[in-house]
Amino acid sequence: MPRQVQRYQRIEAQTFDLRTFYNEYNGKPGGRLYFVLCANAKDYLKKVVKSITLIEAAGGMVENAKGRYLFIYRNGKWDLPKGKLEKNETKRGGAVREVEEECGIKVSSVGKRICKTYHTYTVKGEVVLKRTYWYQMGYTGSGKLKPQKEEGITQVRWFKREETGTIIRNTFPSIMDVMLKLDFITETAAPL
Repeated sequence: MPRQVQRYQRIEAQTFDLRTFYNEYNGKPGGRLYFVLCANAKDYLKKVVKSITLIEAAGGMVENAKGRYLFIYRNGKWDLPKGKLEKNETKRGGAVREVEEECGIKVSSVGKRICKTYHTYTVKGEVVLKRTYWYQMGYTGSGKLKPQKEEGITQVRWFKREETGTIIRNTFPSIMDVMLKLDFITETAAPL
């Protein structure tokens, strides 16, 4: 049961349109979560994906030899390094390329896939859906981090687990999902 039920709203699948919903509710205050009621979530998601432009992306949660985790500060929010896959690029290969480009490091190892997340945004006025594949990664080097400024990244920084409050207070729900999946944070630490 959600902690604050009044902040949740249910929507019937038959009446839900992602473009209309995004344009109507994006950026409005209130911090509500919306649930789309449907018989089969996977089938419904496939239907939504077919109805909108889908961008495939990949990224990583990188841990260094000191047990710290790599985050980037992009466009006023803490984020994990990620980006669009190039034509004919594998998800794992794209995730490594994006981390290396955005942070100025050489990934030492790539582990299992953590999860995939979805989020929406606009490109030239068009609502798009981004599906991002997330991978665990390791870094054993000691090089200086270098933010990819042309991508809007102004900081690249290693965080200890106990420093996650800074990230939690200023990140995206999809990044919270990755951190939760890895038990990097607990649901009780995640704000509504």
